[in-house]
Amino acid sequence: MKRVLQNSYGFYTLFLRTFLFSATFWVGILIVLMPHCAYSQHTKIMGQVIDAQSKEPVPFANIIIKSTSQGTLTDFNGNYAIEINHALNDSIRASLLGYKQVVKQVAGGHFQTINFELEPKDENLPEVVIMYTGNPADALMDSIIKYKKRNRFQSFKAFKYDSYTKIQLDANNVSERFLNRKIMEPFNFMLDYVDTSTISGKSYLPVMITETISEVYERKSPASKKEIITASQISGLDNANMAQFLGKMSQQVDIYENYTELFEKNFVSPIADFGRDYYKYYLIDSAFIGDKWCYHIMYKPKRKQELTYSGGLWVNDTSYAIVHIRMRIADDANINFINDLGVEQEFSNIDKNLWLKTKERLFIDFNAIENTRRVIGAYGYKTNIYSNFKFDLPGENKVFRMPVDVKVLPNAAEKGDVFWESVRPETLSKTESGIYKMIDSVKNVPLFKKYRDVSYALVTGYVPWGKFEIGPYFKLFSYNTLEGARFRLGGRTSTKFSKKLNLDGYVAYGTKDELFKYGAQIFYLPNKSPRRSLLVSYKYDLEQLGLSPTARATDNILSSFFSRGPIDKLTYVREYKMAYEYEWYNGLINTVSLNRRELFPLGDDKFAIFPESRNDTVSESSITTNEIGIDTRISFKETYIDGKFNRAIIKSDYPIITVRYRYGIPLIQNKDYTYHKLNLEIEQWFNLSTVGWSRFIIDAGKIWGTLPYPLLKIHEGNETWLFDQGASNMMDYYEFVSDQYVNFFYTHHFDGFFFNKIPGMRKLKWREVVYFRGLYGTLSDKNLNFSEYPGNMRPLGKEPYLETGAGIENIFKVLRIYAIWRLTHLNDPGNQDVPKFGIFATIYFSF
Repeated sequence: MKRVLQNSYGFYTLFLRTFLFSATFWVGILIVLMPHCAYSQHTKIMGQVIDAQSKEPVPFANIIIKSTSQGTLTDFNGNYAIEINHALNDSIRASLLGYKQVVKQVAGGHFQTINFELEPKDENLPEVVIMYTGNPADALMDSIIKYKKRNRFQSFKAFKYDSYTKIQLDANNVSERFLNRKIMEPFNFMLDYVDTSTISGKSYLPVMITETISEVYERKSPASKKEIITASQISGLDNANMAQFLGKMSQQVDIYENYTELFEKNFVSPIADFGRDYYKYYLIDSAFIGDKWCYHIMYKPKRKQELTYSGGLWVNDTSYAIVHIRMRIADDANINFINDLGVEQEFSNIDKNLWLKTKERLFIDFNAIENTRRVIGAYGYKTNIYSNFKFDLPGENKVFRMPVDVKVLPNAAEKGDVFWESVRPETLSKTESGIYKMIDSVKNVPLFKKYRDVSYALVTGYVPWGKFEIGPYFKLFSYNTLEGARFRLGGRTSTKFSKKLNLDGYVAYGTKDELFKYGAQIFYLPNKSPRRSLLVSYKYDLEQLGLSPTARATDNILSSFFSRGPIDKLTYVREYKMAYEYEWYNGLINTVSLNRRELFPLGDDKFAIFPESRNDTVSESSITTNEIGIDTRISFKETYIDGKFNRAIIKSDYPIITVRYRYGIPLIQNKDYTYHKLNLEIEQWFNLSTVGWSRFIIDAGKIWGTLPYPLLKIHEGNETWLFDQGASNMMDYYEFVSDQYVNFFYTHHFDGFFFNKIPGMRKLKWREVVYFRGLYGTLSDKNLNFSEYPGNMRPLGKEPYLETGAGIENIFKVLRIYAIWRLTHLNDPGNQDVPKFGIFATIYFSF
């Protein structure tokens, strides 16, 4: 049977980000490598066993290396893979009851494909009477399910264990087509590291390896998990940041759950309570594992195109606990960029009938093109080994009071080779050991630095230039009605300048208004975990009031190109800002801010204010606010990656709650405005069985005070053809305003639940998505009559704003198309021509 491994969401995200970030470099140079110039201390064999007469695959055949005790079974398709930890010549035997065994020679120290054709035996077997009419594998599965809670239950209050993590990234499908290109001569030394996988048979080149040693503490009540990384070494990456994230990946696939979450999808576990509705089970064998008698069960999906696995498991005969399991996702699963993915887990009898996971191996085969051997892709491997379990630790252990879930000791990255050789639970192969040296050699090649800079620019938008970065390039040119052609030049300092201090600035010029705009920012990050940061910024520029936080800025070239109307509702803004961010512990962050904003109407216009009545008009050339704010963000068990200065959020299985408060400070009489603003936002992402996944956002707010319209809640609209999940897409800018409101957003992604069942649509791997947004708000009479409103801006009245849409995503794997209908406010006075239907598109990367 093929060796299989599995992945988790966090591991995939780390792998994908790392691989894509260096994709330009690897595509440029790894494609030249020859797949058969490999050096290995192992003998690797793959093949298939078939019936010599029918030519059909022979499942569950025994594959044995003659001079060793190593062996495996063929899978449902008759395929197998096996590795020998020596380079000596040997022989391999294939056998199965009812067939003649076949022995073939093995060339030691090489990868090879050895296929077998088994001849049926011509024997007269004695009559056998079978009284049991059911499937014995089903009976065992019923017992596994019956005792799942007991086998998962942890009677101890707290425990700790040591964890070893190894992650390796490889470039696969390396080719010899460009081997003779002159440009590749500096990288010829990399040929010594090319190897061949026994999982897929593809040649690969290791490009990154990381190792981490840590102590993990877990507590049952109140639930808590902390990790202290004592040692780490990483080839070619920032040790501290990456080591911290590797620690966050210690939560692995729980096979005892009914669903295992992978890439925003729920795969049905082989031992789910309703597993027999999704799988066929086969009792294959029984044997001792250690001193425990166990049964071997293999399983495969009942139907095509479902989110299931194939593989096998060993279960103890008395406790019905899983001892060993192998899972591989169905090869027709509707997942992008993933050619193969699997997991192998081992459990050990730690204390009486307590079985705990002690080893896990994960694997992913990533490629932008499915089932290809011509395009460069990547492998990701992960190995976890857990040992030295200690139970019933003191409940108030100081470790559980750490403000972060993962702590990296200051000297963790300073361990030498002698240390690693003494603590590493399994020896590295020569290929693995050589990766550290290879990466150091690659980094010294001048051509590598050029590819690295190009790939960095493609991903971030900034072009490296010594200690500075120029960009972002997608804002170099844009167009709007007020500025005409807008040209912008900006840049920021890089980590070569400072790893704690980041300086950012830009200057822009419009050919129509002939005015310069500019901005500058100082960002100081003394501590990443727990996070502490200070931001000081200034800008004088045009701004679109009522633009959602998720929308593209108006000076983005895409906004100019895909605008569905003139960009003419901009406001000049002068802003001074200071903000301090303080992370108390993982999942709780406060941000305190001071902000001064001056808003200027365009041209010779002025803001019309009515302090007492419509007959008492004051024309203001600007509106000024001085405010203090405090934000509280609660995100229980959130996972993230710390970048150079920013933090990339991966996900949280719990609601993310954000509370924002603003107080307008009156500093100048009759010139500044006093107000209170309170906003509450709740966001959650969740799976719905095998019917896809959903996301909702509830956003509610209230404003106390009498204010002109720019300081009220101008509801987020969208005047482009690019879908914006933070806005009402069929609503124009400056259309509705409120001083108290509630906004609801919901979207569900079916992940092909319906299309997968249509033969003609199945091959396209398109997916269905639905969308709904509702908004209700009111505006007090004081605020309604305090200032003159531009254009058709108005309160919502008694009717809420509603829109809904349906779409198709995963078109060419990156494109999503929405059809959206506006359901209310279709015939408002002064806005008779409001569009009722629109088509929107967005680039969307999904697994």
